[in-house]
Amino acid sequence: MLSSFLKNISILKKFLLINLIVFIIFGSLTAIYLKGIQPNLINKKTANHIQIIDNTINHIARLKIKFNEDDIRKFLFSTRFLFQNLDRVMIFDNEFELIGDTDTLDLDPRSFNQRLDIVEMDIKDDTQISQKKEINKKKNKFQKLSDTIIDYSKSSDYGKPYTFVQESYDQFLLITIKNINDGEKNIGYLTISEKANDIRSAIDERKVFVFRTALVVAIVILIFSLVLNRYFLKPIKTLVNFTKSIKEKNKQRINIQFEKNRDDEIGILSNSLDEMTNELNKRINAAENFSTDLVHEIRNPLASLKSASEIISETTDKIQRQKLVNILLHDVERIERLITDYSQMLKDEVAITNEQMMKINLKLIATSVVDDFNSIHNSKNKIKIQLNTNSSANYNILGIENRIEQIIANLLDNSISFSKENQTIKVVLTKDKKEKNIILSIIDEGEGFKENDTNKIFKRFYSNRPNKFGEHSGLGLNIVKNLVDLHNGQIFASNNIDQKGAKIEIIFPEAS
Repeated sequence: MLSSFLKNISILKKFLLINLIVFIIFGSLTAIYLKGIQPNLINKKTANHIQIIDNTINHIARLKIKFNEDDIRKFLFSTRFLFQNLDRVMIFDNEFELIGDTDTLDLDPRSFNQRLDIVEMDIKDDTQISQKKEINKKKNKFQKLSDTIIDYSKSSDYGKPYTFVQESYDQFLLITIKNINDGEKNIGYLTISEKANDIRSAIDERKVFVFRTALVVAIVILIFSLVLNRYFLKPIKTLVNFTKSIKEKNKQRINIQFEKNRDDEIGILSNSLDEMTNELNKRINAAENFSTDLVHEIRNPLASLKSASEIISETTDKIQRQKLVNILLHDVERIERLITDYSQMLKDEVAITNEQMMKINLKLIATSVVDDFNSIHNSKNKIKIQLNTNSSANYNILGIENRIEQIIANLLDNSISFSKENQTIKVVLTKDKKEKNIILSIIDEGEGFKENDTNKIFKRFYSNRPNKFGEHSGLGLNIVKNLVDLHNGQIFASNNIDQKGAKIEIIFPEAS
């Protein structure tokens, strides 16, 4: 249930919720720790009280001290070194009457009176009034202590040391009670009290430390949450909205320029997302334009097929019928070539995304392709393809070998289409050492380009094509242009200045 809840909330809320849970857990553990501090500190002091009580009771038994005011007073005076670290030691008889008090060792003996009654004194000045108030305050405390001893005598703790705390705004008093037994019967009670403000101080210090730590952690979490939200979550949300606007085809796109200007991972992601979106849009537009062009190109042979098929059924002349059949075959080949090349082009686009660039020798690839074409066209069309290179130079580029072969083959196919028998096509490799480029040139002796703007020839279904169009689809040079762009190269077309024919020049960056 918690996991499903966390899935449906934002990252910031998840972060705050997780921190709150951790905060609650540590807070609970801290509360348990603080709750256990006081008993632990009290137990340490209680152990000391018990030891003193046991020693005192042993002294009373060993010295056979009688439980009267004089003997107890003398005993307390003689053993006062035992109580140096204590605030007060009081001894009560079996009737719960105070018969000994270390606070009165240096006062008049009459301070030891029955049932805590204090001798009334004439009050004549402010000092006496103040002393009387203090005495009454002590009397009240003694009465409370006497009541506690009575309760102790009736409780299950009777016979064992019993410790309790008296706490006021300025005092933390630790008191331990133990009954005194002479071996046969109980003869009195011994109480030890100690000011333990250090316990309160220790607890307060820990509480203050915990509170300050919690406050600092809360402030850090708050600041971190604000930073997280401002510099990470909001940009991510902007990118999410950007992708949604693309998915929903909104005319108004979300502006992510601010995110793109960042130098961190968010900036890299924003730029990558924007580039990917632009690339997808280009591909979508290219696919739409290509589909439109393909439909247009297929429509012409289809119209020709339709006309020829309508006429052929009515034609009785064998020569005329054969011409119509040839037209039908030509148009069918034309449509077949369009569909085949279009399918191959789509396959190439998918394959290219999975292929890796590597260092290759352009001279070896060109030699292999030229040799293959010479073995076919030199004997068939008597067209010779000549490779001109510097034998000692290295022509290394970063590319995909079979795609480079495809570039050269398509260009040679195109040149052969415009060439006549006994003409020569030159494939020239040169190096531009200054720019660190390798230049591949294919020069033919054909008709050349009719257009003034030779960049048009790289568009799909270029119009200036050879007569045997059934052997070509008009996609070859466009495919070459796309492959050259893939290899970070440049391609140019021009007519030969000194003689007839065309020249295609491709510039590849040299691989180091």
